[in-house]
Amino acid sequence: MADFVKLKEAMGDLEEDIVVEIIDEVVETGEGAQAAVDACSEGMATVGDRFEAGEYFVSDLIYAGEIMTDAVQKLSPLLAGEADSGTSAKLILATVKDDLHDIGKNIVKAFFEASGFQVVDLGIDVPPEKIVETAKEQGIKIICLSGVLTLALDTMKATIDAFTAAGMRDDVKILIGGNPVSAEACEAMKADAWAHSPSDSIKICKEWAG
Repeated sequence: MADFVKLKEAMGDLEEDIVVEIIDEVVETGEGAQAAVDACSEGMATVGDRFEAGEYFVSDLIYAGEIMTDAVQKLSPLLAGEADSGTSAKLILATVKDDLHDIGKNIVKAFFEASGFQVVDLGIDVPPEKIVETAKEQGIKIICLSGVLTLALDTMKATIDAFTAAGMRDDVKILIGGNPVSAEACEAMKADAWAHSPSDSIKICKEWAG
C-alpha cells in the first residue's frame, strides 16, 4: 500500500518527484485512489498555510496547483470507478467577478468530473448575470462559486441576490468555496453550503444531486 503520509508531506513540501512516484504506484496497483486524493488535498492545505505565513509565494501556489492537477488527472479513471455510477448531474462552476484565480477551481473541477458530474466551467471573473443566465438557459440546479480574494465574498453575495431577483433562488442550491469562505460568510450571504476541500464539495453536491 502506498505511503499516504509521505504523499501528504511531499505535496506540502512541493517535492514533485515523490508525489509522482507515489501517484504512479497507486495507479499501477489500482488501490487507494481516494486516499491519495485526500492526502494531496491535505498537502495543499499545508501549501496554503505556508503561503499565508509568507513562506511560499504565488509561484509556489501555481506550482502546487499544477502538481495537484496532474495527480488528479492520473487518478481520475480510478476515482470514476470508485464513484457512484449514477451521478451524472450538471453543475455550474465559476470563479466570481473581480477574482482571477483558477487554481482551486480547476482542481475542484477535476474532482467533480472524476465523480461523474457534468461541469459547466464559466471560467474566472464571472459576473452574477452570466451565472444566472446560464443556469436559466440550461436548467442547472447546482451552482458552485469559487474565490480566493476576500472581495470575492461580495460578488458571491451579489450572485445569490441575483438569483433571488430573478425568482430562481428556491430552484437552485448554491455552494461557496475558497480561502475566504466560512460558516459565518455562508450564513450572512444565505448560501446553501460552504466548503474548503474538494472532497467536501463533492459530498455536498452528491447529496443535492441525489
